[in-house]
Amino acid sequence: MKTFDFYFDFGSPAAYLAFTQIPKLEAETNSTVNYKPMLLGGVFQATGNHSPATIPAKGKYTFIDFSRFAKRYGIPFQMNPHFPINTLMLMRGAVGLQRTHPEKCLTYCDAMFKAIWVDSLNMNDPVVLGKVLSDKGFNPTDMMALCGEQSTKDGLKAITEEAVARGVFGAPTFFVGGQMFWGQDRLEWVQEALKNQ
Repeated sequence: MKTFDFYFDFGSPAAYLAFTQIPKLEAETNSTVNYKPMLLGGVFQATGNHSPATIPAKGKYTFIDFSRFAKRYGIPFQMNPHFPINTLMLMRGAVGLQRTHPEKCLTYCDAMFKAIWVDSLNMNDPVVLGKVLSDKGFNPTDMMALCGEQSTKDGLKAITEEAVARGVFGAPTFFVGGQMFWGQDRLEWVQEALKNQ
């Protein structure tokens, strides 16, 4: 079975756009994704990169462009007024679930992405986060405990460091073998690489 890696952070709208297209990409290329939850802030710090939102003109254009992609994909998307979101705990949740309950990780990821980029919720608010988790069948107290485990913290740090070592500087980033593709606008290239694998 062909596989590809998908490095992502819930705080990236481009990662959300790409995430919605992964099932289609898997089906069309007979491949399986390896989800790689990383901390984008850590990647930025290690590489000296910055969010496009830090440059007003670029930030404004980027979100217009994201809206165009969402329309093309036929998916809901809107700018979150609470952006940027501190995703440290959210990403730890993904890493923790991959380790302890991998069958629940995709449901969790879908919930986090939609809460931020569809419902425009303030996921920095523990009460809001707790409700989102409860609505999707997760116990908020258990999830916070999982996020606080040292193995979870170490896991997120390891994936983030792995991403930087492989040349990742932003999200989303895909790898097909040794080939790296950055951005939701490179899905066609990812698909081509998988078909030629």
